[in-house]
Amino acid sequence: MPAPSHARFTASHEWILSGTDAAAVGISDHAQAELGDVVYIELPAVGRTVSAKEPVAVIESVKAASDIYAPVAGEIVEVNSEVAGNTGLVNTDPYGAGWLFKIRPANPADVDALMDEAAYTASVA
Repeated sequence: MPAPSHARFTASHEWILSGTDAAAVGISDHAQAELGDVVYIELPAVGRTVSAKEPVAVIESVKAASDIYAPVAGEIVEVNSEVAGNTGLVNTDPYGAGWLFKIRPANPADVDALMDEAAYTASVA
C-alpha cells in the first residue's frame, strides 16, 4: 500500500505527514503487516510535549506489543479516538483512517529530514 507522497518515515517504522501544522502520525504498512492483527492501542495525552524518538504510545497485536515513538519533537495536539475503538483501522488503512495522533512539530524542518518512502522501503528490504 503506497503512502501519501508527503509522508516521511523513521527507522522505527512511524510515518508523519510533512508540510502540515498538526502532522498526523501512524505506523507504516510494513510495520502493521509485521505486527499482524492489532488488538489494543494506548494513545498519548493531548497537550503532552515530547522529544524525538521518545516512546509516546503502545500498540499491541496478536503477536507482540510495541512502543510507538515520536518521529520529531513537539506537542501532541490530537489523538484518533476512532482508532482506539476500532484498532483494525491500523491494519486496513494505516495511512488514512488508521493514523494514531497529531503532533505540532517544534521544528517543521525536522519532518522533512526524515526518510521519504523510497528510502524507507529500501531500509526494510
